[in-house]
Amino acid sequence: MKTTVTYLFDPLCGWCYGAAPMIGKLSGHSDITLVLAPSGLFSDSGGRVMDAAFAEYAWSNDQRIEKLTGQRFTPEYRSHILGKPGGRFDSAATTMALSAVAMSAPERELDALRLVQEARYLYAQDTCDWSVVATVLRNNNFNRAADSLASPDDALRDRHRTRIRNAQEMMHRFGVQGVPALIISDEQGSRLLRSNALDTSFDTLLSDIAAA
Repeated sequence: MKTTVTYLFDPLCGWCYGAAPMIGKLSGHSDITLVLAPSGLFSDSGGRVMDAAFAEYAWSNDQRIEKLTGQRFTPEYRSHILGKPGGRFDSAATTMALSAVAMSAPERELDALRLVQEARYLYAQDTCDWSVVATVLRNNNFNRAADSLASPDDALRDRHRTRIRNAQEMMHRFGVQGVPALIISDEQGSRLLRSNALDTSFDTLLSDIAAA
């Protein structure tokens, strides 16, 4: 019987970007079913204006993530995204984009997450801008999702709200305070993996999942 690993995340979470290689390996493991659960943690009311103090905090945190995981945060991202006067820090566009991909090409949702993360942190594209996110989708052959994001219908909005509500209910149930987080489900039930499980080697992560 396969183990289901539910991945609680936010597309604007730097630590989630840092965990991307591990999550990619999990998705390809034959004994694991990976379920993406966008939390909405930094979307809409969870978003904020990118002021100088927050930008400096974010960059300091990003450097810790890069040192620990090897995931790059470029100087262009620092200057053009973090340094953008009055810029928004809001994952509403990227989170709904993933819901659009989940409806039109669910087998590629993790790939879409990687692309919007890299667009921001490597290529300094403002993924808080809906038109930028739609362009990222279109440039990577997610045309149906890009069309849906440009003009969201009721079906997409309902799917989007349901995904976020389910993720938040799971976070509340397991006492999850932040992301990334992993919920392990198998014949023994469901439980939260330790908070730093994604900061280890992949073999250690698999051992943690088996022992959870």
